[in-house]
Amino acid sequence: MNAYMNQYQNNQILNASPERILILLYDGSIRFCRQAIHAMDEGKRTVQAEKISRAMAIISEFSNTLNHEVGGEIATDLDALYSFMMRELTSANVKNDRKALETVEDLLIGLRETWVEAIEINRTQQVSKSEPEVRHVAASF
Repeated sequence: MNAYMNQYQNNQILNASPERILILLYDGSIRFCRQAIHAMDEGKRTVQAEKISRAMAIISEFSNTLNHEVGGEIATDLDALYSFMMRELTSANVKNDRKALETVEDLLIGLRETWVEAIEINRTQQVSKSEPEVRHVAASF
């Protein structure tokens, strides 16, 4: 059954839009933060370090793929935020700091929600652009 689930998940990712992949990556980074918090609470330092490392890999990819030419100030602000998260995750791992992990988790949740809203706004605008203009019947008289 596990092989089928892995195949299903792989197909979901391969067929996903760039927007969906972005949300999936945010979901993953949030999940890794939560798993690191859980491991920290249980004193499982190896698991904690692995989950923090995985969250950092995703956040690093977010930072590396920013387009500063198109994104301008927003890209610069996101880059600074991602750098802050990386420092907090490093601190969380080195100092066993649960609060730092929670801070990063909260930031990721907020960014995910913002992206979901932006994607929905963009989708709505695209749909309204493709709909034919409807004229009121009285306007033709």
